[in-house]
Amino acid sequence: MPESATSQFVAAVDLGSNSFHMIVAQRQDGRLQVLDRLREPVRLAAGLNAEHRLDAAARERALACLERFGQRLRELPSANVRAVGTNTLRRANRDGAFLEEAQAALGHPIEVISGVEEARLIYQGVAHGIAADDGEQRLVMDIGGGSTELIVGEGFRALDLESLYMGCVGMSRRFFDDGLISKERMREAVLAAQLELKTVRRRFRRLGWSKAIGASGTIKAVREIIRAEGWDDGISAEGLKHLRKALLAAGHVDALRLAGLVEDRRQVLPGGVAILLAAFESLGIERMLVSPGALREGLLYDLLGRIEHSDIREATVLAMARRFQVDQAHAGRVEALALALFDALAGDWGLDPLQWRHWLHWAAQLHEVGLVVAHSQYHKHGAYLVAYSDMPGFSMSEQALLAALVRGHRRKFPRDECPALADPRAEAPRRLCILLRLAVLLLRGRPEDEPPRPRVRAEAGRLWLEFPPGYLDAHPLTRADLKQERKRLAGIDFRLDYR
Repeated sequence: MPESATSQFVAAVDLGSNSFHMIVAQRQDGRLQVLDRLREPVRLAAGLNAEHRLDAAARERALACLERFGQRLRELPSANVRAVGTNTLRRANRDGAFLEEAQAALGHPIEVISGVEEARLIYQGVAHGIAADDGEQRLVMDIGGGSTELIVGEGFRALDLESLYMGCVGMSRRFFDDGLISKERMREAVLAAQLELKTVRRRFRRLGWSKAIGASGTIKAVREIIRAEGWDDGISAEGLKHLRKALLAAGHVDALRLAGLVEDRRQVLPGGVAILLAAFESLGIERMLVSPGALREGLLYDLLGRIEHSDIREATVLAMARRFQVDQAHAGRVEALALALFDALAGDWGLDPLQWRHWLHWAAQLHEVGLVVAHSQYHKHGAYLVAYSDMPGFSMSEQALLAALVRGHRRKFPRDECPALADPRAEAPRRLCILLRLAVLLLRGRPEDEPPRPRVRAEAGRLWLEFPPGYLDAHPLTRADLKQERKRLAGIDFRLDYR
């Protein structure tokens, strides 16, 4: 298919803890028309052991599913595909080999996102799927396989977000692992969910909402059962009581004979219902609407924003710079010089501007964010703030990359301290870090007028800087800084020459 044709198609892949989902849509005048949906019950969380590694069966199910998804996405450019992993992949932190295998099977990069970022994307999917009145605040809830996301928002803006460490798979394994459903087990499961909700109950109820909206598998499954059984036309507190009574009457998941219940939802239904019962009671919910959109729709709209140059990450970086009182004028000068060096060397170093230029822009904007803590070691303070702040739009690996660039903009080059710079395949991030370091060094005196830009050329492990005649003689501090920088970069087998 010609590139001009494939560029009109976008896709989102959600590697959830219970199921993997894929949605493909076509861009039409800033809107999205869904063309294809796929869902497979991979049960990834069920294969996670105590050491946070996936067992062979779960890996096989996941990779086989991603190969099928990959066939559908094979002709799409990676810029038009966004694939994310959620709770189980967040927990499988010692199984990096699986992520590499998964990306190879899918044929596109896979990002692991934080719980808060997952909540933000879910809210975007819901907000685009259900219209709201002006000023109307809504509570959105999504019960996944390994986590539960709660959001209060207005329009397309999330006001508060939370990701709780409980989901239908984990709760079912914890309290109903052998399939038995008893009054005591259900009571304990609901109580455990209420304890998780206790951490957010007060602040969410203080914000308030006029409508509660549920999204995704568990909540959709509950709605279908309640409707099919004739207990209500949607999810209500009364309908949930009927469902709880039916679960207890069955006594075992294998004995469940509920209209509207699909087979692959049977094993995880008790845990999901316990979470929903707890939420209705703790948050005072009487009735819940169900959204047609959730995480994957949110991914699509977020991706559409990036393609059409309305990237939430840009707003996130600007807000963070303002929040931590970064000198934006100086940051702008550092950015201008760093990007000028990038543009001059991108060809020599094989740096794709569409892929890498914005990282240098963001790193320059935030390189002094740590000064809000202290001047001493401020690059380390800044890296910590970037790594551990909630940064809407950034995946966990993207946040780690940005933190590494901030950490590495001065003093010792932190190749061994930052995994994002230590990976042998991370040549591009290391080169970005070198360019940022040089821009900061050349602007050390914080001049309001930018100094003359040196002429530059580069090879794989070498960079030449040529300044105007007499410039370094007139600026001995810059010469001394460059001498020191040459020694520091030699430590990573990189040669810096200047004259």
